[in-house]
Amino acid sequence: MNTSVRLIAAFALLTVTFSVSATSWQDNSHYVALGPRTGYYIVRPGSSLSDQLGIDGAPTVDTADPFNHGYGADALAFRFSRASILSAPPAYIVQATPNQFYTQRLGSFIRGQSRLSDVEGFFGQPQSIERRPDGFIAYYSIHVYNSFENLGGGRK
Repeated sequence: MNTSVRLIAAFALLTVTFSVSATSWQDNSHYVALGPRTGYYIVRPGSSLSDQLGIDGAPTVDTADPFNHGYGADALAFRFSRASILSAPPAYIVQATPNQFYTQRLGSFIRGQSRLSDVEGFFGQPQSIERRPDGFIAYYSIHVYNSFENLGGGRK
C-alpha cells in the first residue's frame, strides 16, 4: 500500500513537472493590432515568427541559462527605412509575460510615419543596429530577472 502511494505521488509530480516545462516552450508569438497602421508583435526568441521577421539578431539573453542565475534580457526591435521612418510594426522579443510599460509605448508608433527620433525619445539610443539593404533594425535590450529560473525550476 505504502509503495503504491509513493508511486502515484511520483507519477503526479512528474506529470506536473513535464506539463509546466511544456507550456514554457509553447510558442505564442503573435501580432497585436491596435489600428490600421499601429500595432506590434509579441515574439518568443527563436520562434518561427522571429525568423520570418528577420529579428533573430535581437540581443536577448535566456534567463534559463544556469550561468545567468535567472538574469537575462528581452529586446525591442524597430525596422526602419533608409530615411529612418518606421517601415514595419515593432517587435517585443519576450521570454515570459510582456511588460505593459513596453506594450503601451510600442502601440503609440505609427508605421510609415514614426521616425527613429520618436523611438529614441522613448527609449534612448539603440543598443545595436543591424544594417539591411532596405534600411536597418534598431534593437533595445531590456534587462529582466526571473526568480523561478534562479531556483532551478526553468527549462533544461
